[in-house]
Amino acid sequence: MNQNKVLIVGAGWLGLPLAKALINKGYDVTATRTTAEGVNELEQADLNAIALNLSELSSADKQLAVTNQLINLDVETIIGCFPPGFRTGGGALYASQWETLCNMAKSAGVKKLVMVSSTSVYPDRAEIMTEDMARLPTAKGRDDFSAKAIIMLTAEEYVRNSTLDYAIVRCSGLFGPNRHPSRFASKLKSVSDQATANMLHLDDAIGSVVFALEHIDASVVNATTPRSCDKVTFYRAALRAAGLDTSLNLVNSVPDKTISSDKLQSLGYHFKYQSTLDAL
Repeated sequence: MNQNKVLIVGAGWLGLPLAKALINKGYDVTATRTTAEGVNELEQADLNAIALNLSELSSADKQLAVTNQLINLDVETIIGCFPPGFRTGGGALYASQWETLCNMAKSAGVKKLVMVSSTSVYPDRAEIMTEDMARLPTAKGRDDFSAKAIIMLTAEEYVRNSTLDYAIVRCSGLFGPNRHPSRFASKLKSVSDQATANMLHLDDAIGSVVFALEHIDASVVNATTPRSCDKVTFYRAALRAAGLDTSLNLVNSVPDKTISSDKLQSLGYHFKYQSTLDAL
């Protein structure tokens, strides 16, 4: 059994079951939440937990205290699973949070960083997107990259330039227990029957991150279900699966990007769900 010591920063919807999956594989896992209440929740789930709020580490003293914590925990790998916070208006902090995390990891002698990123880094073009089609230097000043994409790519760049071993896993739209796609369907103002539903089930999100931890070095991969359908078909199937009315708001025929998971599969990862409709 591999007794690597792993710190999961952000043990939420993805990070908590990821922590449990790694423990089941024999890893020594510590998980973080931003508040004392959150830490208490993790401890009640039988996890080693510490409080860590990356947006409150502006001073060198505070960063040193966390660095010492990492040294004491003997952390070998850090997995960053925290969301960018775009919905709550915290997105602008995301890149600096990763910069802080990279600096502390280096100071603490951490060997590897695994970053859970997003396929929202890609430009708004109706093409098949492979990993080399989004990188900060090429995205700057181009209007087909969104402001969110630039923030995400800036954060990725800190990881790439950290001098540590790394794996960046760009996840497509996440769904699974307590996050059923039928919930999103009613919130969509308009849905395209010519745009691919780039989605990823929680099981394959966990599987991809564990695979990246164990098998991917200094590289970026897309984690997205290999075969998909258009968004209208997907969301109607999701509503049907939840026993709900399958009518959608405005349907359009605007094409959009398709995310490719060929690289991750070529490296040896086998998706549990080969098709998004199976994953429903």
